[in-house]
Amino acid sequence: MPTSPPGQTPCPNLLEPLKIRGATLKNRIMSTGHDTTLPTEALVNDALIAYHEARAKGGAGLIVVQVAGVHESARYTNHILMASDDGCIPGYRKLAETVHRYGTTIFGQIFHPGREIIEAQGGMMAVAYAPSAVPNERFSVMPRPMSLQMVRSVVAGYGDAARRLHVAGLDGTEIVASHGYLPSQFLNPRVNLRKDEYGGPLENRLRFLREVIADVRAKTGEDFVIGLRISGSEMDEHGLTIDEVGEAIAALSGQLDYVHIVGGSSATIGGAMHIVPPMSQQVGYTVPLAAQVRKRTSIPVFVTGRINQPQDADAIIASGQADVCGMTRAMIADPEMPNKVIEGRLEDIRACIACNQACIAHFHKGAPISCIQHPATGRELMLRGLPAPAARRKVMVVGGGPGGMKAAVIAAQRGHQVTLYEGSGQLGGQVLLAQLLPGRMEFGGVVTNLKRELDLHQVKVVRNTVVTRALVEAEAPDTVILATGGTPYMPNLESMGGLPVVYATEILKGEKQVRGSVVVADWRCDWVGMGIAMHLAQNGCRVRLAVNGTVAGETVPLYVRDHANGELRKLGVEVIPYTRPYGYDDNTVYLQDTVTGAPVILEEADALVLAYGTAARSELERELEGYAGDVRVIGDCLTPRTAEEAIYDGFKVALEL
Repeated sequence: MPTSPPGQTPCPNLLEPLKIRGATLKNRIMSTGHDTTLPTEALVNDALIAYHEARAKGGAGLIVVQVAGVHESARYTNHILMASDDGCIPGYRKLAETVHRYGTTIFGQIFHPGREIIEAQGGMMAVAYAPSAVPNERFSVMPRPMSLQMVRSVVAGYGDAARRLHVAGLDGTEIVASHGYLPSQFLNPRVNLRKDEYGGPLENRLRFLREVIADVRAKTGEDFVIGLRISGSEMDEHGLTIDEVGEAIAALSGQLDYVHIVGGSSATIGGAMHIVPPMSQQVGYTVPLAAQVRKRTSIPVFVTGRINQPQDADAIIASGQADVCGMTRAMIADPEMPNKVIEGRLEDIRACIACNQACIAHFHKGAPISCIQHPATGRELMLRGLPAPAARRKVMVVGGGPGGMKAAVIAAQRGHQVTLYEGSGQLGGQVLLAQLLPGRMEFGGVVTNLKRELDLHQVKVVRNTVVTRALVEAEAPDTVILATGGTPYMPNLESMGGLPVVYATEILKGEKQVRGSVVVADWRCDWVGMGIAMHLAQNGCRVRLAVNGTVAGETVPLYVRDHANGELRKLGVEVIPYTRPYGYDDNTVYLQDTVTGAPVILEEADALVLAYGTAARSELERELEGYAGDVRVIGDCLTPRTAEEAIYDGFKVALEL
C-alpha cells in the first residue's frame, strides 16, 4: 500500500544513484560488510551467495561482502573468509555474477585484525601480530610486534587480495581500518609505539595505510573502487578520536574513492558494543561523526550505525551529513526493504528492532546468521520461497503471541484458510511485556510488524476468545496450531514468614507494586531480570539482583548484556552471581551458592521478585488428546524459550502444512 502522495517517490534522496569512479550505485542503500558465519573452508560458498542474492534481489544499491583475510596471520576466527590465494577467485566470481544480475554493485572487504584475534584453530590462543606489544583488553591478547619484513608482506597481501577480487569481477574493495583493527592500530599513537618509519609522527603512522592503498591501486584497474572503513571515534579513552580520524582522512583523501564511518572498537568491552549497537542506542547516533569527517574531505562519505528505517536514511542524506547509509540489519530483517521503498510501501517494511538476538549473537555462538523476525535469513538455500501446499487446509491458530502470529502469516501466505484466536484483546503475548522494560521499547516492533503481515495476508483474527475442545470440534479445522505460550514459573521455595513474593510480570502489568529494599531472583539470566532490576532501581528501590549464573544477562547477546550491566552499575544495583533462592521469612531472603552450596543471606528485604521464566501452558493440548485432526504445538507451550524460537517454530510448522 503506497504511503507517499500520488506521483511522489518516498525517500527520493535515498533512491538517487551515485557514481563512484567506475561504479554506479543505483541507490544509496548499503548492506555493509558483516560476518555471517556462512562460509566454509574460508571460501565463498553457495550459502553465502544465496544470502547476498536475497538482498540484491530485494533492491540493495551496494553490497559489501564480509571481511577476507589478506595474510595467514589474519585468521581471527575459524570461519573467516580468506583472499590470500587464488583459490578464492571462483567463489567470488560466482557471487559477483549473481549480485550483478540484479543491478547491484558489490565490493569486498580486505582485512587484517592485528591484535584483535578472537580464536585460533584447535581451540588454542593464536599468535597475534600488531605494530607494537600493546595488549588487547577484551580478548586478553598480548601481540607480537611486526617486523619490517612482515609489515611489507602484509601490505603486499592487501594488494594481492584486492587483485583477486578485481579478477573475480567485484566492483571495488573496502580496506577495513574500523573497530581497532590493524590499520587503525598503526594510526593510533597509544597503540603504535614503533620507533621506525611506521611510528612516531602522523605521517609515519599513516605510512602503512598509504602503502596499502597504493599497492591495491597498482594491482587492480583504473575503474576499481577503493574505499576505507574506519571508526569516526573508537569510543574508548585509548582509542582513536574524531579529531585524529578526521586528520587522517584529510591526508588520505587523494588516494581514496570514499570513506565509510562507523563507531567503536573491538579492543574493549565498552567500545565493542558499538560494532553492532543494541536498541538502547539512538537511531543514527554515528551520523555526527560522519558529518565531521565530511567537513575534512570531498570524497563520498558513507555512514553506518543504527539506521534501520528508510525515512531516517533519506533525512541523513538530504541533510548532507553522508552520501550512503549502511542499513545491514534492516535488510537482515527484511531483504525486500529497498524494493518496498521504491514501490512506496513503507508500511509494509519489517523493521529491524536491534535486538541482536539472531544476527551478531549467532556469530558469537559460531552459528549462521539469521533474524528472529525473518527466519529465512541465513537459511536461503533451505527456504527458497514459500511453496504452494498440496491441498488447501483450514487452519486454526490458538494464541496471538509472536509464534502464533508468524504461523498464521506463513500459512495464509501459502494459501491456507487461516483463523487466529487470541484469548485477550491484544495480540503480542509476552512481547507486550518485554517492551515495557527500560531500553526495550523497540522490541514491540515485532508485534507491529506481524500485525501488518496479518493484515496484508488477510488472516482472520478473533480476539477475547478462549479456545476449548468444543470450539475446535465446532470449527472442525484440518490443523490446529497451539501457540498458547506459558505462565510464570514458581520455584519451590521454603516459606518461613510473610515477605511479599511477586512475579516480574505482575510488576510490569501494574498488578502489584513493591517498594523499599527488593531482591530480584533471576534464574534465566536474561533481559527480564536485568530489566526489572533497572525498572525498580529507577523507581527508587534498593535492588539486589541474584543471578543463577556468572553474570547478569549471561544468556542474552553480549553487546546487550555489557551495556545493561553498565546501566545496572550506574543505578547502584548490587549483582550477586552464582546463587539460587531456597526460602524467605518476614524480611530475609535465603540463597544458596550454586558452586559451594554455602548459604547466602540477604537481610532487610521488603520484597522478593521472581524473574524465573515461564512454564508451558498446555491445558488445551491435554484437552485435545485424542482429537481426530492434526494438532501441532509451538513456542513456549512446546517448551519455554525465547521469541526467536517461537517465531521459528511458527514459520517451520506453517511450511510443513
